[in-house]
Amino acid sequence: MNLIREYLQLTKPRVVALLVFCAVIGMFLAVPGIPPWRALVFGTLGIWMASGSAAAFNHLIDERIDKLMARTARRPLATGSLTPRQVLVFAVLLGIASMLVLALLVNPLTALLTFGGLIGYALVYTAYLKRATPQNIVIGGLAGAIPPVLGWTAVTGHLHAFALQLCLIIFVWTPPHFWALAIFRRDDYARAQVPMLPVTHGIVYTRWQVLFYTLLLVLVTLLPALTGMSGLIYLGGAIVLDAGFLYYAVRLLNPPDDFFPMKVFKYSIVYLMALFAFLLADHWLVGPMAHNGFAFPQAI
Repeated sequence: MNLIREYLQLTKPRVVALLVFCAVIGMFLAVPGIPPWRALVFGTLGIWMASGSAAAFNHLIDERIDKLMARTARRPLATGSLTPRQVLVFAVLLGIASMLVLALLVNPLTALLTFGGLIGYALVYTAYLKRATPQNIVIGGLAGAIPPVLGWTAVTGHLHAFALQLCLIIFVWTPPHFWALAIFRRDDYARAQVPMLPVTHGIVYTRWQVLFYTLLLVLVTLLPALTGMSGLIYLGGAIVLDAGFLYYAVRLLNPPDDFFPMKVFKYSIVYLMALFAFLLADHWLVGPMAHNGFAFPQAI
């Protein structure tokens, strides 16, 4: 059981759970009713396995860094509970299995996009961007923003502008979400020589960047209502959630204590889950045809 627990930890269950949640919401938003069971079950499974594979590759590539950071020092590879060879085999097999599930049981487009997201996170972000630039989380954020697009294509078999709006929301949400954590863990990143924004540009500059991206996020979250993807239920929920995020971002400029950045980080997680939940509630309660007469594509 301990070995199973170690392998499960490689997949970063809590992080992956949020990604899969957004993907599943994308599936439900893509059709008027319940998504086809085949796309829902195997799409969710394939996306989960691919996300877990990317997380395992992250453990492998970041082994040296993880040993130096308090937040990651207890990871299986950092403690020696698993060997690099074990992690590599696990990551590769899980990645291959995810591609087979998606390509054979869902559709090739979803498999292709998922593979791109896996490579983007595991190699482009973790192996290169993370160590190359303080804008790492901005540029590499696209890989983590793609799950709702994957969910949408799993059901419909093609891309849609509405799915890209969901991707854009997560893409803009990622910097203030992660930089809040980076402010709190700045000493860890400095020790590991990772050029996160608070390390290279200082805490004050990073706080202002959090506020800037939060303001941008507020504008982006209005798009589903402005384009007819959603209606008043989502808009009302988004406004309340945006007001909360803005409060935290402004308060972060002069925080009451050193732990406040973690409060911002934790709120950002609740924010994203609630925002997507409002999208789903609006979709089901109001109905797809109530939003500017949009006709949903049929699943393939």
